[in-house]
Amino acid sequence: MIVTVLVAVFWILLQQLQIPATKPTPEVKSTTSENSKSALSVLDSLAVKGRAPKTGYARTQFGNGWTTSGGCDTRERILQRDMVNTVMGEGCKVMSGLLHDPYTGKDITFTRGIDTSSAVQIDHVVALSDAWQTGAQQLSANQREQLANDPLELLAVDGPANQQKSDGDAATWLPPNKPFRCQYVARQIAVKAKYMLWVTAAEKEAMQRVLASCSGQAAID
Repeated sequence: MIVTVLVAVFWILLQQLQIPATKPTPEVKSTTSENSKSALSVLDSLAVKGRAPKTGYARTQFGNGWTTSGGCDTRERILQRDMVNTVMGEGCKVMSGLLHDPYTGKDITFTRGIDTSSAVQIDHVVALSDAWQTGAQQLSANQREQLANDPLELLAVDGPANQQKSDGDAATWLPPNKPFRCQYVARQIAVKAKYMLWVTAAEKEAMQRVLASCSGQAAID
């Protein structure tokens, strides 16, 4: 009887001392977002085609000017976003401010007025006529208006530089401020990807040349 009890106690102690089986290590999920892509990889995802005819293009194909929300139109919102030291007036109007211009690299003092407001203009990074010829004709009117008012597509910039750019793409015009070219091209690529637009062969080649000096440039969102 005593032997039986001792055996039972020994068996219980042995079970308590056993090392439990090792559990499988949980799979570590990657912290890299699927949206964290390089501009080059997004560029490679875009279709490459020739330009469609410009027939039918008009600014009104992208809405009747700037849209208004909460009392502010798109132009005023971009001025507020891109300038510093802004002074606001009635009706959400930016009366003055300072722009660190990305296209030229110079500082521009903005003062609202008939003869002065044009010193700072809002550029459509992908020119609307270029968008029209690279797929926007297939978008709905609402989608085109959204494109023309999308903050991703818009930058406050030096007026003369914007006029010089006109409706050029990356193959025909790049910002004189060379350090900004990578961001500029990455933003064009992001816009084209978002609105399912294509690039021409010459445009893609020009973008690749720019991004060759900054292959780590992330796609802008």
